[in-house]
Amino acid sequence: MPRVVFNKLEKLYQEMQNSYDQVAAETGFTCDGCPDNCCNSFFRHHTRVEWAYFWKGLEQCRPEIRREIVERAGEYVEQMNTDLSQGRDPLIMCPVNFDGWCVLYHHRLMICRLHGVPSTHTAPGGRSREFPGCFRCREKTEHLSHVPRLDRTRFYHQLAWLEQSYVGPKIVKMDRVNMTLAEMIMHGPPFKQ
Repeated sequence: MPRVVFNKLEKLYQEMQNSYDQVAAETGFTCDGCPDNCCNSFFRHHTRVEWAYFWKGLEQCRPEIRREIVERAGEYVEQMNTDLSQGRDPLIMCPVNFDGWCVLYHHRLMICRLHGVPSTHTAPGGRSREFPGCFRCREKTEHLSHVPRLDRTRFYHQLAWLEQSYVGPKIVKMDRVNMTLAEMIMHGPPFKQ
């Protein structure tokens, strides 16, 4: 079952990439030469299917890389808890970023894939939210009368469907996932094999 769901997740990720690339091209946005790194953004993730897919990639890493990632994840969680307890938003490099690059790029989660470009999302209740994009993209689009946006709505719906397919009926009794990538690493896979 996980293999079939992971294949569908990979196809969804490719659709996300295609949409991202289209909006990036329409706005002239690129990350090349950016002085910042989005991998220090504080993101929480919400699906076990992505968590499990990420772990599939982590398990394929060489043992010494995996050990370093787990060590970094522990340091991340410790610093995150300190920052949050002091009322600060954490600004910590992701534990899978090595020398400015994601070593698990193929297995990165949805928000890592969609961050940067302007986007929108319509929630099930009909409320719409807009995300302006990162600071660099905002600089690129501030002169435009119409800013192209990536609509995340269908991606969220498809991801929710994949989550239900992956977890099964027990999903209704389970707590919602609300974890950083570092916490997912420290916890281990969502379901022990």
